[in-house]
Amino acid sequence: MLTSPCDTIKALAVRRVSAVVRADPRSAAAAGSGRGRPPAPPRRGGPPGALRRGRPPGTSRRKLELIALRLFTEQGFDETPIEQIAAEAGVSRRTFFRYFSSKSSVLWGEFDAEVEAIRAALAAVPAAVPMMDAIREAVVAANHYRAEDVPELRARMNLIISVPALQASAAVHYDAWERAISDFAATRIGQPPGSLYPLAIGRATLAVCRAAYDRWCARADADLTVYLDAAVAALAAGFPPASLGTEKQAVAGRAGSS
Repeated sequence: MLTSPCDTIKALAVRRVSAVVRADPRSAAAAGSGRGRPPAPPRRGGPPGALRRGRPPGTSRRKLELIALRLFTEQGFDETPIEQIAAEAGVSRRTFFRYFSSKSSVLWGEFDAEVEAIRAALAAVPAAVPMMDAIREAVVAANHYRAEDVPELRARMNLIISVPALQASAAVHYDAWERAISDFAATRIGQPPGSLYPLAIGRATLAVCRAAYDRWCARADADLTVYLDAAVAALAAGFPPASLGTEKQAVAGRAGSS
């Protein structure tokens, strides 16, 4: 696991993640609409419009996620109990576990969704597209975050690569990401997913993407997709010394053409 803590952006992340929690449109929409659920019926014996006891209608998985991320960033992952997250969201500990299996799973939800997005993108790729081009395009597409998502994603990655408890839980998630690639590669080259070449393709792709995440987190000078595109393209080309150029050149060239 890469262990760079991205200290250069940590203080900024604390302030900006707090702003994301307050302004996130997905959280606000969920709170305003109840995610499409009808209003709760009146409490028996109560006045018209009174709500049943239990989970507040505005509580959502997204709201819990953002509150947890803010608290983790402000005061530390290990120092933030589940009870505090639940209390700030106005729900019980039991309700928290309806959405998340553990405290660490709060930070892996976006990553796991990325794995599914990569699988879906690769499944839709035409057979005529070269294998490594397909993998690069799928990885970049799955990570095409909006500008307002950048502070949140950086804060997540900063926590994941710097908190030992999260590093310990990383293996299962990275394995799923790797298998999304190796399964596709196995289909393309007609070999079992666990055999040498599909496994090597999956692990090599994961390695260069983790390097891209780490450098993007440390430099914060372009979109994440720029780093991912450069890293996977270099892997596909075999890292030819004559044409690689420097990191700065690779990032500037791709950022300018995006």
